[in-house]
Amino acid sequence: MNIARNKKAFHDYFIEEKLEAGIELHGTEVKSIKNGKVSIKESFIRIIKNEVFIMNMHVSNYEFGNINNLPETRVRKLLLHRKEIEKLMGKIAEKGYTLIPLNIYTKNRLVKVEMGLAKGKKLYDKREDLKRKDQKRDIERSIKDFNR
Repeated sequence: MNIARNKKAFHDYFIEEKLEAGIELHGTEVKSIKNGKVSIKESFIRIIKNEVFIMNMHVSNYEFGNINNLPETRVRKLLLHRKEIEKLMGKIAEKGYTLIPLNIYTKNRLVKVEMGLAKGKKLYDKREDLKRKDQKRDIERSIKDFNR
C-alpha cells in the first residue's frame, strides 16, 4: 500500500534503476507513517561509511505518542545487503548519479522505501517532458471529443 510518493523526483531526474530498502524506525514513527504523516519531497539518500541513510525525511509526531517522541527530520538508516551497498557506491562514484527516495509503502506490515539511482535532468530536458505531456493530453482530448 502506497503511503508517500515523491512526484518531484520524476520531474527533476532520469530514474535509471529502482531498489527496495527497509527503514530503521523507532518508537511511534511506524504508526505515524502508516497514518500517512510522512513527506519525502525534500529528502535525499547518502552513503556514509558503507551505510545508507535517508536525510530530511519528515515524519510528524504521532498524535497519541508520549514525551519521548524523536525529532521529525532525523537521519534514518536504510537496510540493504552489503553487496547492494557496494554496487550503489560504484555507480554513485560516476559523475552525475545520486540516490533519491521515490516511494514509501508497506509490504507484509513492514515499511519500505523504493529508491532510485538517478541522473539529474537539464532544463531543456524538463521542457521537453512538459511538451510531450501537453501533446499527449491534447491527443487524448481530441480522441474523447471524436468519440462523442
